[in-house]
Parts: sequence; structure tokens; C-alpha cells
Amino acid sequence: MNENNNDKIFPKHFFWGASTAGHQVDGGSVDQWTVWELAHAKELAQTAHQRLSSIPTWRDFKNKAENPDNYVSGRGVEHRKRYREDFDIIKELNLNAFRFGIEWSRIEPEEGKWSDEAIQYYREYIAELRRRNIEPMANLWHWTMPTWFTDKGGFAKRSNIEYFERFVQKVAEELTEDLTYAITLNEPNVYTTLSYAIGEWPPQDKSVVRSLQVYFNLVSAHKRAYKILKDHKPTLQIGLAAQLANIQAKRPHNLIDTITTKWMRYYWNWWFLNRCRNQQDFVGINYYFSDYYRGFRRSNPKVPLSDLGWYMEPEGLYPLLLRTWSHYKKPIFVTENGVADSRDEYRRWWLEETIVAMEKAISEGVDLRGYLHWSLLDNFEWKYGWWPEFGLVAVDRSHGMKRKIRPSAKWFAQRVRHINRV
Repeated sequence: MNENNNDKIFPKHFFWGASTAGHQVDGGSVDQWTVWELAHAKELAQTAHQRLSSIPTWRDFKNKAENPDNYVSGRGVEHRKRYREDFDIIKELNLNAFRFGIEWSRIEPEEGKWSDEAIQYYREYIAELRRRNIEPMANLWHWTMPTWFTDKGGFAKRSNIEYFERFVQKVAEELTEDLTYAITLNEPNVYTTLSYAIGEWPPQDKSVVRSLQVYFNLVSAHKRAYKILKDHKPTLQIGLAAQLANIQAKRPHNLIDTITTKWMRYYWNWWFLNRCRNQQDFVGINYYFSDYYRGFRRSNPKVPLSDLGWYMEPEGLYPLLLRTWSHYKKPIFVTENGVADSRDEYRRWWLEETIVAMEKAISEGVDLRGYLHWSLLDNFEWKYGWWPEFGLVAVDRSHGMKRKIRPSAKWFAQRVRHINRV
């Protein structure tokens, strides 16, 4: 295949970028996650062997995983202090878009009390991106919430949605003037499953009934947020970031495998998006997984695996893009996509295969507008803590938060540069 001809497939104004989330990189967060992680750090360290030793790379991260400090976000990677430096790195990587979180707990740290300092910070943050010709893509909810909101029951109570509406209204009034794109919710399916159905994440309310309540309430939260944002700024392009998997039958001609696959595709991939299809200007896809089902169980290949033990199939993005386009016929952004790879062994391969998958999808008529890699920086990976390293840029938290661009990121920068020149 002629690389130059192939690269012409990407639209002229395609967005190449990276993603982060406030709690995972900022430092100094005060929300329901910071409270939970401080309360559970010792327990997570003590149970690390039981939970994680089956991962092939266990010996590489054992010492970190068994240290309680691993499970505390603390100073983060000081992105809140060093965001200008990080934006300069984005430019150095030839990227032109950046997805970031607007933290509710910073905007409204106490119920009904707005932080002028936080609002001004985000204004300057967006302005600094604009100065560098980097498209800011704001995410309003990435699982973290003010403690006063979760003390009221969070999204488990339908009446609480009004507090989220109030926050969205404040963001609309104060921060959307310089925004073209906004994402309301990040991965509501993941949050609902892990915080409620399985109960591994805060509030660890293991209840199928409660998980369904939260899921329905998040649908309403998105719809109301969409209306608020559109009423304030009709030109704002609004979507949500759904975690979608390339779900396949292990045995394509087996009836049970096929039925299970269709059910999982509907429930995991389409249920939430279907209910919001009229309140989306674009569909955001977070892609990490290709999952194969044998009978009623997931049965993935044993290799290759990421540092987290996740089966890696980057080319699975291609059929997922086709299905998403077929379902919704709306512009698509890959809002997250990446791999935990501390040795930087797989990331270039992952990026290469991902680019090919996107080229194929675009060539078949998919209206794909952008790709945002997860993550710009090594970050706090929720219940796993600090040892999984997703960053295009490594961060040495033991030596002054020093940033170092990984070789795979340098390759990616040159690839993007070449594509943009064609």
C-alpha cells in the first residue's frame, strides 16, 4: 500500500490529540475519590497480590502495587501547576487537540458556593490552549464529584440531578465562550458497573437495582446538560464519551456465542447511546477492548497483553467504527484510546494499527473527525493507582515530576506531521 496515498484519506482538518482527566493528573483534588482512596489505600496494598498477581507483568510492578502510597492521587503529576509546560509538549508532538476535565469539585467545593479562582483558572487554561492553536475539548464529568453531592446520594437519587444541572449551567455561562466542543459524561457504563453493579469503586454500593437507577439517571443528566449547553450556546458541539468494545463471538457460527455477542453489544455499547441519540452532535468512542464470548463467558486470547493484563487488539477499532457509524450516522471522535505499557514495547504498534483502522473506516464512509490518545501523561489509574503507565509522556514522580517524551510518542509525532503534510 502506498503510504502517501493512504494518508490522503484523513480529512484536512482532522484533530490529532490526547486526553486527560482532572483527578488523574491535576494534583490536590478534593472529591469523593480522594476521600475513598485515603480510606482504602492500606487495604488495596495488602490485597494487591491476591488481586493482581495473575497479571504476567506482576513482578515488574509488585513493589509499587504493595505500597499504600501507590493508591493515593495526592499531588498527581502537578498538571494543574505545569499545564503550560504540558501544552508546549502537545505542540512538540504535532497535536492540535486536547481533551481535559472541568472538575465539579473545584468549581463548587461547597454546595451553592462557586469558586471564582477555579473558574478563572479554567478560563486561562482554555485561553492557553487557544494561544497554541490547540482545540480544547472540555469534559464535564469524569466520575469525580464534590463530596457534598455524594453525601446526598449522588446520581443514585433522581432528585439530585438538579445539582448537576446547576453546575452545567455555571459552566455554560462562564466557560463556553471559547469552546467549540464539550463532552457531558465519560463512560457512564463503566462508572455504573464498577461503582454499583460490581461495587469495586466508590461508593461500593453493590446493587443491581441501584446500578440501573444510576444508569437511567445519567441518561437524564446528559439530556438535561445537552439542553442547558445548547440553549446557552447553540453552536457548541456536544457529545458524550462512551466506552465501547469490539465484541465478537468466539465461534462465529455457534448459536449461543452469537446470541451472547448480540446481547452484550446492545447492553454495553448501544443501550445508553440509543437513549441519547437525539441529544448528541457527535459520538465519542473510548476504545481499549476487543472481547470474545464463548457461551456466556468472555474468552479472550492470552497474548498479547498490556501491563494491566488486558488483551490488546488495536485493529478492533475498525469494525467498531463501522458499527457506530451504521447505528447513528453522526460524526465520530475517538475520545480515548491507548495502552498501559511502561516499557514502551507496544505503544508504537498500537498507534500504527489504530491509524490503519481509522484509515480503513474513513475509506468506507465513516465520518471520523478526530483521535485523542489516552493519555498525554502517565496518570493515576483509579483503583490500580500509579503503576500502570499510559502516557505518551513519562512522568518521574520521584524526581521533580520530570516529563520525558517516550520513543513511541516521537514516532507518533512524525507520523502525524507526515499525514498533515500530504
